[in-house]
Amino acid sequence: MKKIILSACLMAVTALTAQLVAAHGGATGIVKERMDLMEEMKDSVKAVAAIFKGQTGYNADTIRHAAEIIKMHSGDAMTKLFPEGSLSGHSEAKPLIWDEWQRFKNLADRQVRLAEGLYRAAANKQSDTGHMMGGSGGMMGSDSMMGSGSMMGGSEHMMDDPEQLAQMPASMVFQMVTDNCSSCHERYREEE
Repeated sequence: MKKIILSACLMAVTALTAQLVAAHGGATGIVKERMDLMEEMKDSVKAVAAIFKGQTGYNADTIRHAAEIIKMHSGDAMTKLFPEGSLSGHSEAKPLIWDEWQRFKNLADRQVRLAEGLYRAAANKQSDTGHMMGGSGGMMGSDSMMGSGSMMGGSEHMMDDPEQLAQMPASMVFQMVTDNCSSCHERYREEE
């Protein structure tokens, strides 16, 4: 199941890459800046996806580096590149971003927390049997999120606290990062 999800993520990244390459031709100013930001984040996602697809060996430093890039380009760093009305023939942004600014900002801010959680969980490699290696023990152990009840806590977003995310397998946190990306892209990016 995980391989299917990760394959779908990689296919989405590949499709995004093709769209970005086509869209970058002639883009200038703030539109080009945000396209470049998205390109860097895409490269980071692609590097981590290769690990979880088994195409490259498990490397916590690669995951941490990718998480740093994603975090650096999320939150305010992302939203400042979307001043109201910054559309051009090359932009893939929908005007809906500015109609739903708070929702868009919440997704960008959440990405900061998820990326920080991915950074902290990078050493939490999951074995083929599903047991986490490294980190602070198995997912169902006494200091696990299920055991403490924090997974079902009051946050409307399930587990976006970096402290909690640090206890999860990195593959699960990475899935949350890519799901958050997809939530934003599906709603606020024009399809070709």
